[in-house]
Amino acid sequence: MESSITESTALWYVGGRACELRARPLPEPGANQVLVVATHGAVSRGTETLVLEGLVPASESERMRCPHMDGAFSFPAKYGYVSVGYVARCGAGAEALQGRRVFCLHPHETAYVVDAAMANPIPAGTPSPRAVLAPNFETAINVVWDAKISVGDRVAVVGAGVVGCLVAYVASKIPGCAVVLVDVNPARRRVAERLGVGFRLASDLDASDGDRDVVVHASGHPAGAATALGLAGDEALVVEASWYGARPVALPLGEAFHARRLTLRSSQVGQLPADRRPRWTYARRLAVALDLAADPTLDVLFEDAWIDFDELHEAIPRVCGDGASGLCHRIFYPARPVDVGAGWSSVYSQAKGVPYYTNETAGTTRWKPPDHLPGPPANAPH
Repeated sequence: MESSITESTALWYVGGRACELRARPLPEPGANQVLVVATHGAVSRGTETLVLEGLVPASESERMRCPHMDGAFSFPAKYGYVSVGYVARCGAGAEALQGRRVFCLHPHETAYVVDAAMANPIPAGTPSPRAVLAPNFETAINVVWDAKISVGDRVAVVGAGVVGCLVAYVASKIPGCAVVLVDVNPARRRVAERLGVGFRLASDLDASDGDRDVVVHASGHPAGAATALGLAGDEALVVEASWYGARPVALPLGEAFHARRLTLRSSQVGQLPADRRPRWTYARRLAVALDLAADPTLDVLFEDAWIDFDELHEAIPRVCGDGASGLCHRIFYPARPVDVGAGWSSVYSQAKGVPYYTNETAGTTRWKPPDHLPGPPANAPH
């Protein structure tokens, strides 16, 4: 069995709606750094479709860069921001993270070195395969904050993608809120029912569906934005949670729009709402998102089939293509042993959800880290 990782492999967007896998040497972690081995990931279909199609406006290229991105949106670009893994090796000062499961805002890559502060420990109650929802949960939390949804509000969420479903899920936990998901796909009814919210097919909407206190648009399509405006009651707030990149969008702002005194507000996860900044940090918001992902009900948001990382470059154009359906497409990284020194290797166990340690020379396998490593990690079974 190979006992050391000396290079990593990452997905790169190369233009022409194409992707490829590229290898690079893997450095050792320095002081206050960790080596993370990826175990799970997810495709952020809305954003990554814009990247794939070259639709990130030049004016937004700096704002849209994700942590640890390489290259540029003019191609090639190493992009992505959903990576779940475990800490295989630590630099000085980061020993407390040894063996911990972590979430990182990092492109799709088999292994990588990051500052310890960027490796966010996953709570024991949240399994790694579900922790990939964390970035979408952060977006949903921000949307609910921007929408100022409060007790008893009548809320409509247009667009039952992952973000829209999570917005509806979070809003439904506020006492007295009546939440309905609206989508063009009748299959989303089952998802809404599992999440405990109402559902309306967009083609079946009538006057009784309107007069909403808050409407959130998350479909990514201009027609959905028009639907959202139509569902809003007088003086209501409409929150635009979709991002269109370089695509122009026409909205029906004539007729009764002004007489109804509607408020149209944008929401973007990259900024905390102004009224939250004195008390909240990005790290605190992410920690809440990882906690919320513990609910097994959320498994309804996942596609049954996993994408093997070794095939990701072929899958992305399909998953992000015209007419593509489905919700969250998850990425599976094949287990790769990592040399942790003194004859020991760590290997991630999909069955247990944590790494184990093996010494082939001694014929020994154990769940706790070997004596030369700090430990045991708080989430290791023993």
